[in-house]
Amino acid sequence: MRCFYSQDFELALPAGHPFPMDKFRVSKDMLLEGGILRPEEIIDVRVADSHLLKLAHQPDYISKIQSGLLDRKEQILLGLPVGGKLFARSATEVEATRLACHAALEEGIGVCLAGGTHHAFSEHGEGYCVFNDVAIAIRDIQDKQPGIRIMVVDTDAHQGNGTNAILGHDPRVFTYSIHVGRNYPTKKVDGSMDVETVRYVEGEMYLKQLFTSLANALDAFSPDLVIWVAGADNHRNDRFGQMHLSVKDLQRRDEVLLRAFLKNRIPVTVLYGGGYNRQLEFTAKLHRNTVATAKKLAVEYRGL
Repeated sequence: MRCFYSQDFELALPAGHPFPMDKFRVSKDMLLEGGILRPEEIIDVRVADSHLLKLAHQPDYISKIQSGLLDRKEQILLGLPVGGKLFARSATEVEATRLACHAALEEGIGVCLAGGTHHAFSEHGEGYCVFNDVAIAIRDIQDKQPGIRIMVVDTDAHQGNGTNAILGHDPRVFTYSIHVGRNYPTKKVDGSMDVETVRYVEGEMYLKQLFTSLANALDAFSPDLVIWVAGADNHRNDRFGQMHLSVKDLQRRDEVLLRAFLKNRIPVTVLYGGGYNRQLEFTAKLHRNTVATAKKLAVEYRGL
């Protein structure tokens, strides 16, 4: 199972910043130390070519990120410090997601050990999301396979408003999201199917909503590829997710979804999405668990 990673995913942040930027490195180390992944399964990636970024973003916005010339309002909206390293970090994440999608189409499953920056719009970034890796990867695939049907399955606790805004009028793309209704982002952007949960939803209710609605979405659209933004912010101890799922609930989510995709011979790309757990390194552990389930099922369904 090919997994795509770069040490450039980790960006130095001011002390006390809520984004756990070390989660990418820590989860990767957990996967290696636990024997879940072999070193040769982790492929190092470089910065995405600039023409790829323009598939989903306006040139002026790309230039602003590259030069670090966001105004104060734009910086507050984004939530990350601007500078040259931010551009490299974000463009590298885009490339990792793009390559993971192509790996999924070739082998049945591909993993980006980051990704899911679903709050990035064409002309601005929000919520720690600079470039929309999902939208860029889809446009890149469509350039090569114009008729391909792609479903974005977003189980992050927050709606992927930027992804919906960029892809919303494309009949070849179906955007599914299950998220807390009264939570960030305050202003939602309609996708193909939005499923809202109550605040602090319990695991049993959440999983029932997820499995029923996603089955209906898959029946309605029949995708050739699923891009899954998993999310670790559904955990009950997350600072921002406002859900009340346990580790066991999240593992059941991962197992049922991945098995459904692979059993039905639908290639799937796995992305991390968000996670802001109050317990140090627990977000990384939750991401590790998702990749571990993907690896187990990749072996089980080898030959997809």
